[in-house]
Amino acid sequence: MPIRVVITDDHQIVLDSLSLLISIIPNMEVVGTLNDSRKVLAFLETHEADVLVTDLSMPYLTGVDLTLQLRSKFPQLKILMLTVSEDADTIRKAFQAGIAGYVMKKANRAELERALTTVASGEKYFSEAVMKELLSPSALTATPTDEPPGQPIAVTARELEIIRLIAQELSTSEIAERLFISVGTVETHRHNILRKLGVKNSIGIIKYAVKHKLV
Repeated sequence: MPIRVVITDDHQIVLDSLSLLISIIPNMEVVGTLNDSRKVLAFLETHEADVLVTDLSMPYLTGVDLTLQLRSKFPQLKILMLTVSEDADTIRKAFQAGIAGYVMKKANRAELERALTTVASGEKYFSEAVMKELLSPSALTATPTDEPPGQPIAVTARELEIIRLIAQELSTSEIAERLFISVGTVETHRHNILRKLGVKNSIGIIKYAVKHKLV
């Protein structure tokens, strides 16, 4: 069965372009496009969907507001935010609301397909641009109001990918297979992550990922 996708964006030209793009991706089916975020709830009550692709900044209901509205009624629905915002605080708030993935509108077709497939399978997706923003010096030194202050820890985009996969309880060999790298390379990255985070094992890595809202 194809992955059923609903798209909402207040710009019709974006809706039309996304619908055309997603429709030609194998195993994807666009079941609805909506240019008014207030209509999404009613649409989903009468149409089955696996993934909702939503903009962040929209009139009436923002992407975060919409996510909060839908989470309890459609717990199986995966929400992928496709937006121009690269603000780290906004990204964190979106994931805290319950989205499954965050992709920039400058992404190409290959990345969009990868994001849709990833979130539909039940995993979270961070685009490369999003990971870079979350790892920027300003993002790492910022102290959200609901978190205690801490020292910034610089990790690479690849190390962040591995942190997320460790948090999903994947083994070293599974991570190597997922990222198309060798087991030895994964072990090297893991050693560097443990050293940088100042932790002794995978539990420490997972605690870091949870604290910084990376999973």
